[in-house]
Amino acid sequence: MYGGDEVSAIVVDLGSHTCKAGYAGEDAPKAVFPSVVGAVDGIEAMDVDADSTKTNSNSEDSKTESEKEKGKRKLYVGSQAMSYRRDHMEVLSPIKDGIVSDWDLVDNIWEHAFKSCLMIDPTEHPMLLAEPPLNTQQQREKAAELMFEKYKVPALFMAKNPVLTSFATGRATSLVVDCGGGSTTISPVHDGYVLQKAVVSSPLGGEFLTDCLLKSLESKGIKIRPRYSFKRKEIRAGEFQVEDVDIPNTTESYKLFCQRMIVGDIKDSICRVPDTPYDDKSYSNIPTTSYELPDGQMLEIGADRFKVPDVMFNPSIVQTIPGMEKYADMIPSVRGLPHMVMESINKCDVDIRRELYSSILLAGGTSSMQQLKERLEKDLIEESPHSARVKVLASGNTTERRFSVWIGGSILASLGSFQQMWFSKSEYEEHGASYIQRKCP
Repeated sequence: MYGGDEVSAIVVDLGSHTCKAGYAGEDAPKAVFPSVVGAVDGIEAMDVDADSTKTNSNSEDSKTESEKEKGKRKLYVGSQAMSYRRDHMEVLSPIKDGIVSDWDLVDNIWEHAFKSCLMIDPTEHPMLLAEPPLNTQQQREKAAELMFEKYKVPALFMAKNPVLTSFATGRATSLVVDCGGGSTTISPVHDGYVLQKAVVSSPLGGEFLTDCLLKSLESKGIKIRPRYSFKRKEIRAGEFQVEDVDIPNTTESYKLFCQRMIVGDIKDSICRVPDTPYDDKSYSNIPTTSYELPDGQMLEIGADRFKVPDVMFNPSIVQTIPGMEKYADMIPSVRGLPHMVMESINKCDVDIRRELYSSILLAGGTSSMQQLKERLEKDLIEESPHSARVKVLASGNTTERRFSVWIGGSILASLGSFQQMWFSKSEYEEHGASYIQRKCP
């Protein structure tokens, strides 16, 4: 119908931390960039642009048109645009708790993916969008409306994240543990459908862990200096002198965004989940690991590299991290990963519980933390009923774990048997946006 060999579908997975987009049938997304948008409000935007207008006058014309509509708010998207510091630029995220809260920003992120990264004309490609398992009908209709009305796509399909992860590993039934940036969601998938009533989620995601590590380092008097706030001068060969650069108009949110980028990298490189629940006594004299910050400081990180990841398993540790007090009210209601898995399985039908225990899939960027799989498996074997055979499956390849949702979408959209499932433009014109509920269950 739409498939054909010459036109490939585009798969887009807009997560709370990164946006992944690319062609169906490929093994990894072409475009991967942070799903945040830098915004400069109208009055300040004019000053920022005054100097850049001389250099690229023709590209500025196209921008001014879109500026009028947005009430003079200027938006920047993409890794390149976000790594450049601008005066008064606020960093905004379109997604709150896994659900889209600002469609204007989403629209800009999609546009960046299509126009700047993939360089395609969306009117020629069917779109497969990945959506969170608890997405509301209103959200789906809004996405369909935007895709058909603004981008004029020929066809659309919306698939649930856990289902795509399941397809990526070639299973129709599994329990998907998706540790993303903004949250951790556990969804049972049975025969290619999410069992909605048993989906369990918690706000502890990768960004929460990054904040824990950032606060923990700051409480030890370590300053995380973003790349724009210092200059390095070489005094002798191989020896650098670092000077602070004073930049008054940087917003707090941009500074935090840059610090999170740095701390996120520290977390990815050296953190690992402890084999047994963390306690200060047994980890106080653990050997430290060194990490060099962008400004040349050497960090020696000891207990923290085990303490921070263990928050996933034992959220009450957060109260022992200085500076994380504002989360104190939320923590008692949050359960650790193994308990969430058990809770989700127990909400399912008795007949499929055994099968779910034996195929627990790890997905999402945070799940590639060292030793996470082993620890989860160990905790579940201790907690679960004896008849269950617990098997936690995770791709050995970090890229595959990070992009499992996208990869599943890529597989699905390139299947021959899937081609009759698309929600086409003609159907949209005939039945309206609400028809998406029938086409994409």
